[in-house]
Order: sequence, then structure tokens, then C-alpha cells
Amino acid sequence: MTSRTVTLLDVARAAGVSKSTVSDALQGSGRVAEATRDRVRAVAEELGYRPNSAARRLRRASTGAVGLHLPATATRLDYYMNLAFGAVERAQEDGLDMVLLAPSGAAGGRIASRVDGLLVIDPEPGDSAVPGLLDAGVPVVTGERYLGPATGPSGAVVCDNAASLTALLDHVTERGARRPALLAPSGSSAWATALRATAGSWGRAHGVAVTLRTVPFAATPAEAEAATRALLAADPAVDAVICAPDGSAPGVLRAAAALGRKVGAISASGASSAHEASEARGTSSASEASCGSSRNDRSGGNDGTGRAGEGGRSEGGGPGSPGGTGAAVGPAGAGLLVASCVDGTATRGAEPPVTAVDLHPTAYGRACAELLCDILAGRAAPDTVRRHSWSLETRASTGSPG
Repeated sequence: MTSRTVTLLDVARAAGVSKSTVSDALQGSGRVAEATRDRVRAVAEELGYRPNSAARRLRRASTGAVGLHLPATATRLDYYMNLAFGAVERAQEDGLDMVLLAPSGAAGGRIASRVDGLLVIDPEPGDSAVPGLLDAGVPVVTGERYLGPATGPSGAVVCDNAASLTALLDHVTERGARRPALLAPSGSSAWATALRATAGSWGRAHGVAVTLRTVPFAATPAEAEAATRALLAADPAVDAVICAPDGSAPGVLRAAAALGRKVGAISASGASSAHEASEARGTSSASEASCGSSRNDRSGGNDGTGRAGEGGRSEGGGPGSPGGTGAAVGPAGAGLLVASCVDGTATRGAEPPVTAVDLHPTAYGRACAELLCDILAGRAAPDTVRRHSWSLETRASTGSPG
């Protein structure tokens, strides 16, 4: 292994200690036992590790600034703008300026020479800039965990995304939905992965088909409208659509209106008619849910992460699903519940207002910046993980008052 390829994480793995311990041992700082310090230095020398020159300069003097890296789609999403404002506000309280990094990123060393630490929000394993940021030689806090193979961050602030989608699915079924669907985000970020996996596990646990349609991570209303039209045309029995991407809910509402679906309530007759069509074929719902799940597991409809198979096959099987045996047809004017995984201006201002998960993005940005400030000031240990809360805002789109 050459000095060019050796990282702190390589040394940490070889020495059997954490990345932060390696950093402290090589810097001569922190509470590291002398024997551990000697072992780490010996391993680093053996591997040919050479500290980043920019990182060495940072250890001698603070730049008074921290960097913020957002996904490339952030500039058109309400969620990330509010998050950024919260991060800037919190960093200023510790006397730190916030530098917004270009989406394409830059070499880690060049960034490290300009900032004391980094915030990397929703790091995507496919983002080529992220590995360099995580190994820039300065403390890094991520908003959500990084699922890629590169060096891990110094700390993270995470939301329980599985719990938030579970709450939405529970809510729409309590309001009468029997065939929920999810417009699931593409990509391999922690958020997108958790939503797809949860749709599958929730469907199997409840014996309820959750139809998955994959849309872009930052799907526009037009993209969400097209996906919803295709979804309801292929499976009219769907009686609830949960859209994941921020700002995409108005597209779902437009699709519902164009297809004559009444948003906000499911009548007793409307909720059951699609299922009666399947039951008339002589197959019970419980039996089909069990058999459908087994078919998906064997045929590749479920890859173990909650992703649907090709063609939008639903997780959990069940009557009326595209992968099941009952070709249910929804009645004209049937009700449709609509909800969103991300609250914002688009959901609050829609007609009707849309039930959504409020991720409290401004507070989330503050929490990420606060953890980075605490690590830089020695108030928090490296590798600290903190949790951020969310809330479910129920509105008229699911038959709840705004």
C-alpha cells in the first residue's frame, strides 16, 4: 500500500482502534494510552501513512469557518434550504462562518485548508465528492449516515426514517386504506434506502400490499403526477399514495383529479369494492397476502431491502396487486388518501392540505452544526451519533382536519 492510498481509516483498521484514536495518537492529543499511541504510530509508519498537509496546517490555527455540502438537487428543494439556514445560524453562535461547497465538490486537501470542519448532508454513495470530504483531515458530521465504503465521518445526526414511514402507513390504514402505495425515492442514501426497506417490511408484517413506484430522489410535481397516473392506471385498487420526494405532493393531487379520484376520504363501499372484485375470484385476502409475499421472495420481486421488482410490483403480495392473482378494478370516483414523507410549503399550501412528516429541517440543520461545533470545541467525543425528532402532521388529504 503506498502513501498516496493510505488513510486514517486504513491505519485504524490495522491497529484495531477507531479513526479518532488514530488522529489523536498521531497528533499527540486526546486521552490515548502511551502503549496505544506507540502502536498506532508504528502501524502508520509501517503502512507508509503521510498526514495531509492541509490538515497539519489546520492543527496549528483555526480558519474560523466550516463547510456545508448538500446534494446537487438541494437548490430547488424547500427542505435543504431551511436546513442550511438552521446550520448557518447555529455555526454563527460559535463564531464560525459557513462556507457552502459546490455540489461537485473539490479535493479534500483543498477544502481542509479553508475550513475547520465539514457538514455533509444526506451523503449519497454515488456522489464522487463524498469520499474526499470524509477523508479531508478535518472533523466531519453527516446528516444521516453514510452507507458507502469510504472513511466514516466524525459524527452523525440521524432521523428514524423507518418509524416515520411506519407512522404514515399506519395512519392511512387507520383512515380506511387497504391498498397503500409509495412513490419511493431512487438512490442509495440512508433516507431512500430506509423508506424502500420499510415499505417492504411493513407490508409483510401487516399482510397488506404496499405497491412501490420508484421516482427520482428529488422528483418534480410533474414527475410525481406521471408516476401516479401510471400507478393508478396499472392498479386502480390503490386507495392511498404516499409520496416521498420533497415538493412532489401537488403532482399526486393533480393526477388524482385528472382520474376522478376524490382526495381525502374513503367511503365504506369505495374502500371495499376493489377487494370484493378479488374475493369474487375465490381467493381470500389473507391467503393471497401470504402467497404473494412468498412469490416475491422467490422470483426477485423483493431483493431484501424493500425494493420492488421490475414493473412496480407491490411488496407483500395481496389481492389486486400487479404481482398477485386478483385483477381488481377501482370504481369511478373512488376515494384516494394522499400523504408525503416530507412536509413543507407544497404540502401545507396544497388543496387540500396534505398530511406529511415534518422533519423540522431548520432544527435539523442546527443539530448538525451543533454537533460539529461541539466536536471542534471538545464538548463532544468524535464518533458521536445524535438523534433528531420528527412529527406527523395530519391534514385534509387523509380525511383529517388541517
